[in-house]
Amino acid sequence: MRILLSCLLLISTLISFLIFSTSSVAISTVIDLIGQVTLPTGLLYNNTEVGGLSGITYNPEQQVYYAISDDPSDKNKARFYTLKIDLSSGYLSETGVSVVGATTLLTETGKPFPKNSLDPEGIAFFKNSVFIASEGNLYQNISPFIQEFSRDGKILRSLPIPEKFFDGNGNQNQGVRSNLAFESLTVTPDKAYLFTANENALIQDGGIANLDQKSPCRILRYNLQTNQPDREFLYITDPLANSSFIAEQYNRQGLVDLLAIDESHLISLERSFSLGLGYTIKLFLVSLEKADTIQDLPSLKATNSEIIPAEKTLLLNLSRLNIAVDNIEGLTWGSPLPEAGRSLILISDNNFTTLQTTQIIALRLNHLTVVSPSGL
Repeated sequence: MRILLSCLLLISTLISFLIFSTSSVAISTVIDLIGQVTLPTGLLYNNTEVGGLSGITYNPEQQVYYAISDDPSDKNKARFYTLKIDLSSGYLSETGVSVVGATTLLTETGKPFPKNSLDPEGIAFFKNSVFIASEGNLYQNISPFIQEFSRDGKILRSLPIPEKFFDGNGNQNQGVRSNLAFESLTVTPDKAYLFTANENALIQDGGIANLDQKSPCRILRYNLQTNQPDREFLYITDPLANSSFIAEQYNRQGLVDLLAIDESHLISLERSFSLGLGYTIKLFLVSLEKADTIQDLPSLKATNSEIIPAEKTLLLNLSRLNIAVDNIEGLTWGSPLPEAGRSLILISDNNFTTLQTTQIIALRLNHLTVVSPSGL
């Protein structure tokens, strides 16, 4: 295994190098693949099925990871898992991931969420708690939410979601689309802000991504001191990477996670899927510095003025890793590495099917710096 990983390091070293420049920042990085682990579908922990892992976050104090399952209290009660991921040697071995805990999410009444009453997709560590985002279930009139939970699953607070993200009149002319709402969730390192985004455009903002069309999403920022959303930014997804030759309805492209570098810079994760052609997974560096704020615009389609979107630059297309990638939906900063560089962990949602697996990929980001252009 050590020899194999050494080869992977040699192959993947320098797979990506860029300088991402704006008026006041430059970010450069080199990425190495440092291993992957696959957890089989059907894996049980405390009589719950470990699967549907749609988001992951790292608790540096406890040196553990929390992974949210998107099980809508169907197979088991809605929950998140605690994982240990061993990077102490500088790489991830085949036995380097273990499940060490399962936490049931509780409603305000202190009881588990009823069946199909939520669709948990995103998770972000915050001090001694976690924020969790649910896409809801629009077919059953269950709204999305962003809520904070204690590490033992008790609800602590709910963050208000702007009205433009809901179909308040029931006529389906505004709001998030079904299963294309809040998948991403991240807290800035200083714990001052939380970011999320809709996976594809709000109905009143534009269409969903396809082979010929990008989709205008909204990045939503919360001030965690006031508990209020204070900024929105336009984020434009890539178009669909490939079109299915089997069935056009089995195509999907969207923004599925965000990871904060600071309050103005993020890493975004976009996932593209076409039945019969598989997944295309991309990471982007995102700057909000020059982006217009759009929280006062109820509809982007109805806006006549040009809007400056968040600037994004391709960081990595995972196809360059020369490994098969599954349904990658989550990413987080990882534990410290014994040598230079910073770890990044990605995780896939197996959809509780034997056709997919829970894949955990470890990357090393070398020379990740934020400096002014004059300092280059």
